[in-house]
Amino acid sequence: MTGPTFRKKMNELVDGSEAKMIDLAGFEQELRGRKVFVTGHTGFTGGWACLWLQSIGAVVEGYSLPAETTPSLFAAAGLEKDVQGTLGDICDYDRLLAAMKAFDPELVLHLAAQPLVRRSYREPLRTFQVNAQGTAHVLEAARVTGVRGVVCVTTDKVYRNNEWPWPYRENDPLGGKDPYSASKASAEMVIQSYAASYPFTEGKGPAIATARGGNIVGGGDWSEDRLIPDFVRSVVNATPLTLRYPQATRPWQHVLALVHGYLLLMSKLVGSKPQDAARAWNLGPQDPRQYSVREVLELMSDEWQRPPLEFMDNPLPEAGALALDSSIARNLLGWAPAWDTHRVARETAAWYRKYYEAPHLAKDITLAQIEAWRGDIRA
Repeated sequence: MTGPTFRKKMNELVDGSEAKMIDLAGFEQELRGRKVFVTGHTGFTGGWACLWLQSIGAVVEGYSLPAETTPSLFAAAGLEKDVQGTLGDICDYDRLLAAMKAFDPELVLHLAAQPLVRRSYREPLRTFQVNAQGTAHVLEAARVTGVRGVVCVTTDKVYRNNEWPWPYRENDPLGGKDPYSASKASAEMVIQSYAASYPFTEGKGPAIATARGGNIVGGGDWSEDRLIPDFVRSVVNATPLTLRYPQATRPWQHVLALVHGYLLLMSKLVGSKPQDAARAWNLGPQDPRQYSVREVLELMSDEWQRPPLEFMDNPLPEAGALALDSSIARNLLGWAPAWDTHRVARETAAWYRKYYEAPHLAKDITLAQIEAWRGDIRA
């Protein structure tokens, strides 16, 4: 059962559920009852996305490798039980295609990636395989199965970084010196090729939107080589925190800002004018000033606890300054982050503090922050 008939049936099934009890925004109403296939659902962002989608009555299935960390948001929030899915690698095209065919989704949210810059230096081939070839696999499977829309998540680092002081716009040249950045820029080329070769306007493929976000922070991330997880480990284990580039600035934003953008884009791709969304979008913070690694650390410390600091000698190269111009998303999508950097740090520190006080409440803590964000964007 697919299309409008399936959606009508699902709306009947969720009547009386939690999705009916909350006040849905217009984009959420559009996604209610729709089948959404999420790659990378066991990851940090995937967990937040699945919980938001399920809370508004979308039908979610995932495809991903097992969660890499212990703990993980996927396990802590009980998503192993709540989200149906297939454990698999997007580099395994046959397995991916079989899973997508079996679920028959209308929408794909493509989050699966090798997302770590420092790991990309250690594992360049794997990074290119997952981020570039894996994206081709997802788009081909979506094309073959008749998916209507795909949101592909890349990064702010797809831009050729000139270390200039002004923000990057969607039409700036793509590039990347490190394997991670280059692999994501390569993924963008794959996406552009599919959009041009199999236009959705002719029924040859899905409508594709690309979301380029900044440095995502939020509760439930225990990845390696990331500032907030490293901060959390230092606080919990009472060990020093090692900083690589304390003065580097990044477009810091809460994971909910990006998930909000992804849901908006998906709703547009199945709306009456998918052509308005089928393009690349910057989804960066709206804070009038940029914050350095050291400043974000201090904001987190003010909300929780300050670990002792150490500084790394001769760290691997990373971009020193990155900022995004998100005026197109703000003007055409109506998207804007609900929380500034201070609020982001406060909510992130609160998530971890509450989790370590009561780990069994991870799902409740996460859903409460989703509802707080939803309330702020509706205010």
